[in-house]
Amino acid sequence: MLTIFSAENFKTIPWKNGLGHTTELAISDGGNLDNFAWRLSIASVVNDGDFSNFSGYQRNLVLIEGEGLTLDHRNGDVDKLAELLDIAHFDGASNTYGALINGGIKDFNIMTKQGHFSAQVDTYTANEKVMLSAKASTLIFAYSLSAAMTFEQSNNKTDVAQGALARIENQASEKPLDISLTGENMIIIQLSKLK
Repeated sequence: MLTIFSAENFKTIPWKNGLGHTTELAISDGGNLDNFAWRLSIASVVNDGDFSNFSGYQRNLVLIEGEGLTLDHRNGDVDKLAELLDIAHFDGASNTYGALINGGIKDFNIMTKQGHFSAQVDTYTANEKVMLSAKASTLIFAYSLSAAMTFEQSNNKTDVAQGALARIENQASEKPLDISLTGENMIIIQLSKLK
């Protein structure tokens, strides 16, 4: 089943540390900022500073606008996001400091509760067709920065507008559903339930 969320469905909420705002695209049923199984959001970062503490969560951060961001996790690990759709994966408990490379940026955040969900995050800059298999235990989300995406399943095609979020789930069968997404500058997220 395909569900499309347009920008007017998204919510703007303050950061956990109060230093900015984020646009929440989707969150697990019953979830809130302090307790959720998974969450997708977009944040604007206009100043250097510490990241919010999300102990118990795994974070995936994708650069979607601007000239880049360096993440110093203060444990010897450093991630540099310098190209569009670069990804950093890190523990939400890390004492992470973000330093802008040359002006403000926007990032796409995928957070999953450790031990409950895992996230596979893939990005595609060139225009291409991506084949996916939707299992009953997996949620798939797709987001495009620069153009409409085309979702296809069993020869049925649906266009998903730029800036809208597509949610794909297999509700009917234990048998995986074969689907495809075609577009450019896409972020595709597969959330797998662990327990």
